[in-house]
Amino acid sequence: QLQLVESGGGLVQPGGSLRLSCTASGGTLHYLAVGWFRQAPGKDLEGVSCITSTAGSSTYADSVKGRFTISRDNARNTVYLQMNSLKPEDTAHYYCAARSIYYCSAGYKRADYGDWGQGTQVTVSS
Repeated sequence: QLQLVESGGGLVQPGGSLRLSCTASGGTLHYLAVGWFRQAPGKDLEGVSCITSTAGSSTYADSVKGRFTISRDNARNTVYLQMNSLKPEDTAHYYCAARSIYYCSAGYKRADYGDWGQGTQVTVSS
């Protein structure tokens, strides 16, 4: 069974950067679209970004466009989320999740992603 492990979270000042990693074991991400989600305390789960299996296409939530970049290294079975110009409102627990198919769905429906990691905390504060 596919297992996903996120890493790279931490505490960063506003305007700073972090790179999150999502590494898979027990299976391959090569043929799967992968998304990043986040959940802040007291708020609903929010879709952040998604990348297709070949990295030919990616999507972003309006709240992160121009600041976040999703990428993948299939040789390393890893998907990344580069986060720049971080804001306090980016503070959340970030999760990666894999679909069972190569393309991203319209919208970021939790039910469209079958495998989830435990997440990594990102805190943006001065």
